[in-house]
Amino acid sequence: MKQVDCVIIGGGIAGLQAAIQLGRYKHDVLVIDSNQGRSTICRCYHNILGWPDGVSGQEIRKLGKLHAEKYGVQFLHDVVTTLKKESDHFYLETEQHATFEAKTIFLATGLVDHFPKLENLVTCLGTDIYVCPDCDGYEVSGKKTVVLGAGNTGADMAVTLAYWSNDIIYINHNQSAIDITKLDELEKHRIKIIHEQIEKIILDEKQHFAGVLLKNGEVVEAERGFIGFGGNKINYELAEAVGIELTENKHVLLNPRTKETNIKGVWAGGDLAAHSEQVTIAMGDGSQAAIWIHKRLLEQ
Repeated sequence: MKQVDCVIIGGGIAGLQAAIQLGRYKHDVLVIDSNQGRSTICRCYHNILGWPDGVSGQEIRKLGKLHAEKYGVQFLHDVVTTLKKESDHFYLETEQHATFEAKTIFLATGLVDHFPKLENLVTCLGTDIYVCPDCDGYEVSGKKTVVLGAGNTGADMAVTLAYWSNDIIYINHNQSAIDITKLDELEKHRIKIIHEQIEKIILDEKQHFAGVLLKNGEVVEAERGFIGFGGNKINYELAEAVGIELTENKHVLLNPRTKETNIKGVWAGGDLAAHSEQVTIAMGDGSQAAIWIHKRLLEQ
């Protein structure tokens, strides 16, 4: 059984930033990553300092891994299935039956976005179709935009985007019920609702988003798209297994200063935590947690 100072579970933005900081403290750090999460599907972030022309999640992950490895951080492509605390140490097992003992843990397991498997959808994510209005609402400014969604969640997304565009169509993909108050909001912003299933995403000759083909054969042309299906899955199972306090919707609660959970020796950050799902915030979580993990390791 390999023993390390810190195991970081999740190699997304928060996990990588924590790894870099802990590597610079010269700690023995292992990142166990299954290569999933929002940063694996978003092809261009436009709201990150230093990247005015945008950068993909995959590029940040690639550069972050190289950066961390420069300081001796080790990486394992695997999935942690068991996390237990015994005395002051933690014990982990993976799908590939690797076992580890760690003095501290940083959980950065993130979330999985929920959306239907539509032809060409993934191709457009982060370039013409978006998932987060706080990140990318600006990208639809003055553009004809379709919201691909369901029920109240999609209606809320459409109303939110009305801040940037007055040309929005909401396609209620599975014809879910919409509350009367939501319908009033849609009408107030002159947002058209189409209750019809989506067949596929249409691409132009340059392989950019051009609109949506509906099951009934109708084509809805548009310049930008947004997803609003709800049901995103928080990867909270390991946190719950070790006794970490969760919110009602399964996000992890943290000490706002240190990012430590209610379980001593376990820190968390990124989309797993209860706050805005932003790359820059995830970076801050990783750095802040690493600083306090270092302090704890010095005490030990």
